[in-house]
Amino acid sequence: MSLHLDARQRAMLQEMGVTVWGPAQTQAPVAQDPAPLAPPRSVAAAPIPATPHTPAGRPPPQEHTPPQAMARMASPAGASTTQPAAGLATAALRIYPAQALYPSADPAQTPPGLGGGWLIVAESLTPADPLGGDAGRLLDNMLRAMQLHRHPRVFLAALERPGPGGGEAGTDIATTLADTVATLRPAMVLVLGHVAARAALGRTEPLGRLRAGPHQLAGCPAVVTYDPAFLLRSQDTKAAVWADLCRALALVRSAA
Repeated sequence: MSLHLDARQRAMLQEMGVTVWGPAQTQAPVAQDPAPLAPPRSVAAAPIPATPHTPAGRPPPQEHTPPQAMARMASPAGASTTQPAAGLATAALRIYPAQALYPSADPAQTPPGLGGGWLIVAESLTPADPLGGDAGRLLDNMLRAMQLHRHPRVFLAALERPGPGGGEAGTDIATTLADTVATLRPAMVLVLGHVAARAALGRTEPLGRLRAGPHQLAGCPAVVTYDPAFLLRSQDTKAAVWADLCRALALVRSAA
């Protein structure tokens, strides 16, 4: 028994994701009496093939796939369908003591409205030279655009992922940053990047959502934005970063 579908019905089934199998298109039969069909062979007499055989023009038999297997097939190889715990993101991170980025800046020349100091939390590829490399130079340009290079109390708490053989840090980064904020008492904590946001704030939401909301770190206001390394790969996000930096400046000025 065959299923006869017109072109419209086939199109509707394809839109629904249903594959329609049918016999191969053949030439129109000649208008004459068909030859008598040979009587079918007995099913019992037909031998069972060693491997599955599909007659021409018919679909291969489909096996039933359990829903769990379908979910594994739909996800990328090796991908996990569960979100990692927040602690896993910081288990192998190392935090360096906060260091002043512009220690030689003259306090008398610091522009007004910058507050008593800034603490920047960011992952760094060169913790010993935080303003070195392409990402460090871009960070320097960002801070200069905010006039923070003229402030002697701009500090960076650099995060680093230890390389092979470096061992796990085993440091409670959130506690270390809270102690740093209590010691430096900055007017603003600028958190750069998703890795830094998870380490400093213990939040696992996407960075776009973290950028939109207000945050506090040990009682100090904090703003989250993209990190310089990401900006080097995605130039079109620079406008969004500048908006975040202006919002941080506005918060500091309103608090003053």
